Amino acid sequence: MNFERARFNMVEQQIRPWDVLDMDVLDLLMTVKREEFVPPAHKTLAFADVEIPLGHGQTMLKPVVEGRILQALPLKRSDSVLEIGTGSGYFAALLAARTDWVRSIEIQPELAKFAADNLNRTGVENVIVEEGDAARGWSCRAPYDVIVVSGGLPMMPQSLLDQLKVGGRMFAFVGEAPVMEARLITRVSEDQYQTEDVFETVVPMLKNVQPKDGFRF
Repeated sequence: MNFERARFNMVEQQIRPWDVLDMDVLDLLMTVKREEFVPPAHKTLAFADVEIPLGHGQTMLKPVVEGRILQALPLKRSDSVLEIGTGSGYFAALLAARTDWVRSIEIQPELAKFAADNLNRTGVENVIVEEGDAARGWSCRAPYDVIVVSGGLPMMPQSLLDQLKVGGRMFAFVGEAPVMEARLITRVSEDQYQTEDVFETVVPMLKNVQPKDGFRF
């Protein structure tokens, strides 16, 4: 398989037509090698417009979704990032390439090891993978400039919002199947947040999320 040709086609035929036009994002997707983070059995699907299974009910996000998230979150080199749901480690590598450091939390021990191995093998040094349950946030090193939640949330927990710095941005998938909102949240002051629904999609729910009555926003 010609990975470079497949990567080019992914960017030009899938991601760019889905209104991802930020050249910095497109260059990043051309640079970080997605095939290095895909389970060996699914290597040929590395650039396909599908959610690649990782086991334990988890998947890699579609490339178009990854591109839209990156475009919605104007990342800065000084940013500190919390990622909830490490998966294969690929999105952590994308975040790490444009920020200061990333703390990525994965609830499944096997996936935490898989992701850490992938990141180490590909030379990504500014990502810390930790095993744990971050459905309500992760207070270590909080507050963060950027938070990315890779699984679905019925509604947004206040405990997670509290871990954003003022001026910080969070991207999360909010709602329930058949439609979830891919939502950008910006903390504009100590007690005010601005929200923007960027697109609609469906992703697997984050494990151990609280029911709706346990959330407020």
